[in-house]
Amino acid sequence: MTFKAYMLFLTGWLTFVYFPFVHMVWGGGMLQQWGVKDFAGGIVVHNIAGIAALASVLYVGRRRTRDNGPHSIPLVALGTGLLWFGWYGFNAGSEMRVDSVTATAFLNTDVAASFAAISWLVIAWMNEKKPKFLGLLTGAVAGLATITPAAGYVSPTTAVIIGVIAGVVCYYAVELKNKLRWDDALDVWGVHGVGGALGIVLLGLFADQRFNPDGSNGLFFGDANFFYKQVLAVLFSSVWAFVFTYGMLKVINIFTPVKVDEASEEAGLDESIHGEHAYEEMLASGTSSGSL
Repeated sequence: MTFKAYMLFLTGWLTFVYFPFVHMVWGGGMLQQWGVKDFAGGIVVHNIAGIAALASVLYVGRRRTRDNGPHSIPLVALGTGLLWFGWYGFNAGSEMRVDSVTATAFLNTDVAASFAAISWLVIAWMNEKKPKFLGLLTGAVAGLATITPAAGYVSPTTAVIIGVIAGVVCYYAVELKNKLRWDDALDVWGVHGVGGALGIVLLGLFADQRFNPDGSNGLFFGDANFFYKQVLAVLFSSVWAFVFTYGMLKVINIFTPVKVDEASEEAGLDESIHGEHAYEEMLASGTSSGSL
């Protein structure tokens, strides 16, 4: 994707997708008035971003150059650790004060990520015959994304269940992406899009007002209407995010090309767009520095 189109897309996406859902879910808008719950961004952050990634992947298409896989697994591990640590503030901090709900959200974040990491590792080991560290790390992020909307509304026991489900479901979502040859390099749809939507739906099943009086009771605790609202909210947000994302890319492409040309891609976007190189040794060896 060209840098100019990328900047235009970011501005448009914030204006027409992200900000509207911030208002609808957290700012007294339609979904909040309807009774939809999203503790820290299952819809507002993860689902709409994951669906936007899917729309972008389908519009832009596959890269012409070969995908060499993870750039550096140690750096993936470092990034996952930083994300996991930051997620405590992301989820627990959404309570905006320190109380029992804050502690529950903090604990649920850790528990769900841990169990999702292990369940992803196990299911991948069963299917791929090798336990992969990258799978463990990706599973942890899937657990973090999935527990996000439910962190302050469910019990730690439920967080275990959500983590296990997240690891398995998101693993197979990524496998589906691979089978369909969607060029989603960071698995944003499979991990964040599917994880965020899954978390909203599971909240509709497992929400428990004993752990947060300001929350709701889910289907398993006697409120079927709340579950239906959560499911409809996911469908609504997914359609909105996909249509607006795909539509914005088509409009932007009228004014400036969205996809880079073949020569720029072959040279690497670091060089062709920015005139910079991440690694001088790669330049010296004649290897493309690749895209950002």
